[in-house]
Amino acid sequence: MEKTKPQLKKTLKTLDIFSISSGAMISSGLFILPGIIYGQVGPGLIFSYLLASLFMIPAMLAKTELATAMPKAGGAYFYINKSIGPFIGTFSGLTSWFSLALKSSFALIGIGFFVTPFFPESTELAIKLIAIAFTVIFAGLNIFGVKASGKFQIVLVLILISILVLYNIIALPHISIENLTPLLPNGFSSVLYTSSVIFISFGGLTKIASIAEEIKEPGKTIPRGMFSAFFVVTILYLVTLLSTAGILSWEEFSVSLMPISDGAGKVAGFAGFLLLSIAGGAAFITTANAGIMSASRTPLAMAEDNLLPDFFRRINPRTGTPIRSIIVTAGFMISVILLLDIEKLVKAASTMMLILFCLNCVAILLMRGSRISTYRPLFKMPLYPYLPIAGIIIYTYLILDMGSTPLLITAGFFLFSLLWYLLYSRKRAAKDSALIRVVKNITNKKIISDELDTELKRILIQRDDIVEDRFDKIISTAKIIDLPDKSMYTYDDVFKIIASHFSQNFHQPEQEILNLLLEREADSTTVISQGLAIPHIIVNGVKKFDILILRSKSGIQFPNTQNNPVHQIFALAGTKDERNFHLQALMAIAQIVQNEGFTKDWLTMKDFADLKNLILLAKRARQNSL
Repeated sequence: MEKTKPQLKKTLKTLDIFSISSGAMISSGLFILPGIIYGQVGPGLIFSYLLASLFMIPAMLAKTELATAMPKAGGAYFYINKSIGPFIGTFSGLTSWFSLALKSSFALIGIGFFVTPFFPESTELAIKLIAIAFTVIFAGLNIFGVKASGKFQIVLVLILISILVLYNIIALPHISIENLTPLLPNGFSSVLYTSSVIFISFGGLTKIASIAEEIKEPGKTIPRGMFSAFFVVTILYLVTLLSTAGILSWEEFSVSLMPISDGAGKVAGFAGFLLLSIAGGAAFITTANAGIMSASRTPLAMAEDNLLPDFFRRINPRTGTPIRSIIVTAGFMISVILLLDIEKLVKAASTMMLILFCLNCVAILLMRGSRISTYRPLFKMPLYPYLPIAGIIIYTYLILDMGSTPLLITAGFFLFSLLWYLLYSRKRAAKDSALIRVVKNITNKKIISDELDTELKRILIQRDDIVEDRFDKIISTAKIIDLPDKSMYTYDDVFKIIASHFSQNFHQPEQEILNLLLEREADSTTVISQGLAIPHIIVNGVKKFDILILRSKSGIQFPNTQNNPVHQIFALAGTKDERNFHLQALMAIAQIVQNEGFTKDWLTMKDFADLKNLILLAKRARQNSL
């Protein structure tokens, strides 16, 4: 008996998603970066953070749509690979892994910022060793199981948010208007410039897409968790920065590397400084934990698409986690912490992340433009196509604003990805993609296989927990006839076609079956709703059942349907002993055609495969007895 391949376990719920997304955002962006940019923008940094949060909206909505349509490990890599193709997929996968691992390494080093005030004699090596110790701890948590890592994240994030709320409650009454004036000392141009620096602080929000395969009910859980994290963290950012800017003078804020801690110290003494420093350390811990969790899923997804060696494909059957991928990711992070200048590389990682955001917006345009019937997001990006196009423009501007050095590093990484693709991935990877489908739609040529449809269908079955029943199996092998367009068919014309088909399958005379169909229609019309007819008859024999599906775009005229011709016919024929299944099949069809947009989609689908997928993936009650 063939062994079932171990799968990632679906254990994450809305609170887990909220905590992972929130924890990935709250770190240097709140506890360190404001002190660095305050000298350039002054109290106007509040507007810089607000503008940066608005920049995040296209990427957030794009990732949400893609993640609810394709909840697979790897997140951005998977979407880009399936939409643009394996070469850009290789680049995006390596880029995603590299940038997430670097950001997490930086977060681990950042813990040292909140250690040194209490241990002034701490050396750089001691700070790095602390970072390495946390790397090992988080890797262990992720190996033990995503559920354990998620619970750890929930506890830390809730503590962190509680401390920040407490800080704001204490600090807001101590705000001095004098410290907030002038609000924009260097004009709005400084707000625009600093928002591009700040923007990447919100980038951790979409890390959750990398672990979408491990989320329960992704269609509901991902939007709820991600959107709530975005709004809560944005409000926390703005209120906390308002409190701190109103407490600290220009001179105090602009030279502080720990402005939030210093603000707490000013209103609550050393206890306040200590508490917010602990919160800062917790913030970096949550970012690092979320980063390891997300980054380690990308090599797994790439290996499953044959873009990396099979070594990375192993999932531990007991824990349901990609142990090898986690260990390699943690090992890379330890090497970076020990050997490299992280601060210089982080800016390059930020550039790569912006490129991924841009490519995700491209992916939305291609997936929708491809008109693949199995692309069925449970959340759809609003204002399409204007919002993804706006995202491409915004992220391109931010990429160019990063400067030449990170762009050169990114270009080098692109060349490395090209080399890896040519030497390893090109012969192994599937070539089908949404981009090829768009080309097909434009040229009207059969230039691809059905690989992408089949894979997306498997994803939808897994996402929606569809367990195939007998009705599904019959539909999978059923014949579909697409009647050529003409002015109008009569039901007599169509019944002759149905009788011919059933005659061959049931080995009964064609005229005999035609008579059964006509008698059934004369007794009571088989048109059960507008545009739908289900002719069904009993034939001779035992344990036999068949379904024939017909579509007519121009319409079929049945008695008393002059103004509402039939476009969909499900013809059913079975022996007497199949009466129960006969009734169950009728109920299944009735539920299928009631799906929102079914009739419209039925008339626009181009291929038989698309028509079958429309039926097989429709929402309906499935019965084990079918």
